[in-house]
Amino acid sequence: MGVLIRTTDLPARQRLDAWRGIVCDTLGPLDLRIDPDAPLRGEIELAELGAVGVGRVRTSTPHSVYRTAGLIRSDGPELYRVVLAMSGSPCLSQDGRQARLSRGEFAIYDFNRPYELAYDAAVQLAVFSFPRDLLALPYGSVAGLTAVPITADSGAAALAVPLLRRVAMDHATYRPESAARLSTVVTDLVSTAVAERAEQANALPPDSRQRALQLRVHAFIEQRLGDAELDPATVAAAHHVSVRLLHRLFESEHTTVAAWIRRRRLERCRADLADPAFAHLPVSAVGARWGLPDAAHFSRLFRSAYGMPPAEYRRANAVR
Repeated sequence: MGVLIRTTDLPARQRLDAWRGIVCDTLGPLDLRIDPDAPLRGEIELAELGAVGVGRVRTSTPHSVYRTAGLIRSDGPELYRVVLAMSGSPCLSQDGRQARLSRGEFAIYDFNRPYELAYDAAVQLAVFSFPRDLLALPYGSVAGLTAVPITADSGAAALAVPLLRRVAMDHATYRPESAARLSTVVTDLVSTAVAERAEQANALPPDSRQRALQLRVHAFIEQRLGDAELDPATVAAAHHVSVRLLHRLFESEHTTVAAWIRRRRLERCRADLADPAFAHLPVSAVGARWGLPDAAHFSRLFRSAYGMPPAEYRRANAVR
């Protein structure tokens, strides 16, 4: 992880402009709210874990970073971010909700909607950036879960929090092939922890029951992608709903059950083809591993989704 700015390395009169510039260039476009007379002290580090951005922010100066509608570009990257409080009590605000995070808690927010992240005392944060497609979560459901604290008391969050902390602290020690695999583990755990949080309906709006069902369905599918027999009827039966109701859930996401299963299988195949740990597997075996045992069918689907056959993708994108 590379240090982008350490305020103690700069003359006092340059610190605020330099800090704002680094924030906007790497985490933004964002803006700051800060007392102009407050002595700014802090450090920002940034790195990549496969397709996941990893940042660490330390500051002892009360201030906030925020994003308004005017700072959001329609052609900007579609990202979710997760902020983990490693020390201190940052406050995240989005969509009319406010989460005061304690040490070891995290929250998800949508970078393409206005938000504010404020610190009224010294904090150390880990911030993870995910392209929306990497999280196995329906977009409409996540909108009801932004700025909602997720604790490490149990479930997937109990696994996710120590992993997120360790990744933020030790990123420089990971080899490229390990980083690629860890990025998948991180996104899987975050997806599952957010899905589990949705089931705590007393902390969410009245329509949380449907969102919780959507997220449970997505988690169920994710865990069974390798089963070539996975189909809408199997998914519906496992959740004690009709196939018709299941299809209605996916209509709200402008897709179908079968299309979602296919998309997630192909994304898993794509990740394996770029991972040196699976370089010994024939392309056909990668497809079969994720529920696509017909090699010709797998090749056609992959080419349609990514613009090239899977073997060519492996040659072009494998980590070396």
